[in-house]
Amino acid sequence: MDTEGTYDARGTGADRVPRPAGPPPAAPPPPTHAPHQGNPQAGSGGLGAWLRTPRPVREPGVWRFGHTPRPPERPEGVSDRSLVVGVLISALCGLLLWSLWRNGYIPYRLVPLKLFTPGDWWYAGTFGGPRTIQGADALTVYEALLFGLLVYACGRLGNWSEIFRRHVAGRGQPFLASATAAGAALAELLVWKDAVPLVRPVLILVAAVAGGEIYQSQAVVNVLYTVIALGVLLPFARLGRWRELLAARTAKSEAGTPPAPSAPPDAPTPEQWPELRAAGLTDAAEALTAEVRTGRMNDVDVARLRHAWTVGRAHPERLAALDDAVLRTGGAAALHPSGARDLPRRVARHDLLTGQVRIGTFADDPHNPYARRGSGTALEPALLGTSLLAVGPPGAGKSARLVRPVVESLALQALAGRAAVLAVGGAGGELGPDEMFDVVVRIGDPSSVHDFDLYGGTTDPDEAASVLAEGLVGDVPQLDSRRAATVLAQLLGPYRAVHGHFPGVPALRELLDGDHGAADALREALAAGGHKAMLRELEARTRQKGASGDPGPVLADRIALLDRPAFAPFFATGADARPFALRSLEHLPLRVRIDLPERAHAEASRLLARLVLAQFTAVTAARADRSLFVCLVLDDATHTVTAETVRGIRRLRSVNAGAVLTLRTVDDVPEQLHTALLGAVGCCMAFSGVTTWDGKRFAEVWGKEWVETREVAQHAVFADQPFTRALHALRKLVTGKAVTRDAVTVRRVERERWSASELAYSLPAGHAVMSLTTVEGEHAPPLLVELSG
Repeated sequence: MDTEGTYDARGTGADRVPRPAGPPPAAPPPPTHAPHQGNPQAGSGGLGAWLRTPRPVREPGVWRFGHTPRPPERPEGVSDRSLVVGVLISALCGLLLWSLWRNGYIPYRLVPLKLFTPGDWWYAGTFGGPRTIQGADALTVYEALLFGLLVYACGRLGNWSEIFRRHVAGRGQPFLASATAAGAALAELLVWKDAVPLVRPVLILVAAVAGGEIYQSQAVVNVLYTVIALGVLLPFARLGRWRELLAARTAKSEAGTPPAPSAPPDAPTPEQWPELRAAGLTDAAEALTAEVRTGRMNDVDVARLRHAWTVGRAHPERLAALDDAVLRTGGAAALHPSGARDLPRRVARHDLLTGQVRIGTFADDPHNPYARRGSGTALEPALLGTSLLAVGPPGAGKSARLVRPVVESLALQALAGRAAVLAVGGAGGELGPDEMFDVVVRIGDPSSVHDFDLYGGTTDPDEAASVLAEGLVGDVPQLDSRRAATVLAQLLGPYRAVHGHFPGVPALRELLDGDHGAADALREALAAGGHKAMLRELEARTRQKGASGDPGPVLADRIALLDRPAFAPFFATGADARPFALRSLEHLPLRVRIDLPERAHAEASRLLARLVLAQFTAVTAARADRSLFVCLVLDDATHTVTAETVRGIRRLRSVNAGAVLTLRTVDDVPEQLHTALLGAVGCCMAFSGVTTWDGKRFAEVWGKEWVETREVAQHAVFADQPFTRALHALRKLVTGKAVTRDAVTVRRVERERWSASELAYSLPAGHAVMSLTTVEGEHAPPLLVELSG
């Protein structure tokens, strides 16, 4: 299949690349999600809108697609009950003061006015009223000013602005506009009924400035009345944001009509492929732009072609082939070796431009920073490159809510040419359907199309022996895997020198058991072929057989687990055998799934899982080209982690690879490896239902933080005066509590981010606590995540 050189590698023949059985689809399958769900709709500009959606750079683990920062946190305000009581009390006090003022019960109320006006306007005496028309007009304006000050003071004291912001403006439109319109109508009624002193003071001030003769014109009077009415409406219009609401309604009504054609913008939009235009590939950019607008591309095509363009810039000799392929096939250029352009079905939200998959939402919990609460939670290769360990009991959601979305995301990125994924789990698990993978190895199933290579595709006997020994006896604490590797190398090397390939399981078992017939036949073949070095290796093995501490019997017992009738068609090594080798992941974006026979052969499954993990760490570390991100997803890593594989996991982040391991409990790993394993992975997840023992280990890993605590102590108040003691007795009689005063102590203390008890008993179902680390070293503290499933 033509890949325009995108996935070609030196020394890789087509006969070594596993291929799916079915032909590639001629066109991308119809999308199953809306654009905001990660699989943009190709029609009606959905893909273009998906490309234009902003993806701001955020903290590790935050879903970036269309992310909107949360509004700043507001300090804890007054309760609603206190606000309402404050408004009522301030309003009643204002009405009382205004009533006392209007009825003359406030003494010396006219003294400030008389100080700034002529004395002949007033009658003599402190309580003397206006004597002339000018005095009456001055009193009207004076009362209007005092009324305004009284309303302002009551509003500030009663915190009217807060109750308006919380219960009116907080509800948004159209309730805000309706409430302010009702308030404006009430204000107009009070103003024109002279209940609020506004109209007469305005008319008096205008007459004082322009002269009373202007009121002889009815037009001038109408203009003044209009100005007063609009002046009353203006504050309510600004509070209710009438202008913004009207503009939004107008824009919505105009959206239904087709817009007039406009000139194209100077700067190309993302769907117009500006990077290709800048490189001079205008025809290719125009072809891809037409594909996007006509709905013949999906998000996988966009990610794949962008990756091909990135690779082409590093290898200019491939740009011409890419340009020619785009002009010939459009969005189907640079296809994945399988020919697939999408997965048959998606269960999670993906953003292939950032490589993220959304697995949940940061919960609204005090443990989480305010800015993170409500934001989406996502994983990406930059996080998986530090490896992830998830611990939770059965049924906690590890497979459905974590493993399946991660495998699906890596499969999509494999179709885009940016990653390779190896998913390992029990037969009938939730890793995904067969159509989602290029290679499916069903060990123990006669219908399996592919076999598995126990030696990882290597031709070096020492390397094969080292990896095989780790898989066979890496979990045996009293046995040194290096000695076991030496024993295997002493048998694998001579056998390969004679037969040209490594031994199969029956032959290897015979050699480890010390079968004289097999050993003598191999010795004679070595002597006849002149392999003196290998003959010395075999003789050394013969001399060590049966010695104290000989790992041969243990190796034979372990290899016997694979020498069962159910596995007879598997693990073949002859010339006719075509097993799948993990070394194929070095340079090809493959999607591989290995099903282990956990139900019928539990011990053999654990042995194979250890072997896969050991092969993966060895293969990824030996890669020459590390541009492809390779990830192993091991669903249920019980009894598979060894000291050597822990060291291998620690090295993965430096070779652009990662591993996702799930455990039912940390005790499924040898106790001496608990600290090493938790320190080797950069991302940890504790699901709801973990035990306090597991919670203690995570609490130690996540450490402590400084927090501010408030301690309130209540002290009894003792009164010395009889009247005070009587008031205290009355208060105790009414409330039933003694009179006390609070003593507040604020201090900083160091506490665990998450305690073992909180992890064991406070996590709701469907939640997990997750800490993240990127390959660059950026950290995210352990946060509570609501998994989306």
